[in-house]
Amino acid sequence: MQHLALFDLDRTLIDLDTAFRRWSEEFAERQHLGPEDLAWLVSQDRATHPHRDAFFSKVREHFALPESVEELWAGYRRRMPDLVQCYPGVLTGLAGLRAAGWRVGIVTNGMADNQLGKLRRTGLVNAVDGYAVSGVEGIRKPETGLFEIAAQRCGASLAQGGWMIGDNLIADIEGAQAASLRTIWIDRGMWPGQEHQADHVVADATEAIAIMRELMPLQ
Repeated sequence: MQHLALFDLDRTLIDLDTAFRRWSEEFAERQHLGPEDLAWLVSQDRATHPHRDAFFSKVREHFALPESVEELWAGYRRRMPDLVQCYPGVLTGLAGLRAAGWRVGIVTNGMADNQLGKLRRTGLVNAVDGYAVSGVEGIRKPETGLFEIAAQRCGASLAQGGWMIGDNLIADIEGAQAASLRTIWIDRGMWPGQEHQADHVVADATEAIAIMRELMPLQ
């Protein structure tokens, strides 16, 4: 099996939960909302994950906002790239993988402006060999095609195997398994009791990197 590592983006390499909390606080301040309203916003993020159109439909209705769902969602996408940060150790870990001879890529679902903005602002765009964004390519995980695009941009092919690391059991783990990749699931507590066939379960991406390097050391 080749030394190829593909990573999800949100809640895998970048701390979307903290960024969303910051966005929610800003939104609540602009709309003159109270602590209970802020708590409701945060709870709805988990309830509608990852469907932002559904989330903003609920937000618009709940607060009787004049803006359209698309206007609210577009404002969120403009702001979010400025709020996200990589989890500690991610950039160092990715650099270590590449220095050791691994090919490293990112496979993410999401709107093009939002996801590309996150990749650029965090420096991840320069920390990997290639990436595939569903909003750019017109295909979403768990479909195999998006994994293949990312692999090809890393100078690799899914036919030679590799690893996929992500937090979503369907999009990341089941999708990668259908693409004949080995999988490492980052358990963020969003799939309680869900059965899965991931090869390994970890708490964060740095732990996943350590497992891959231990199991597949380069000569």
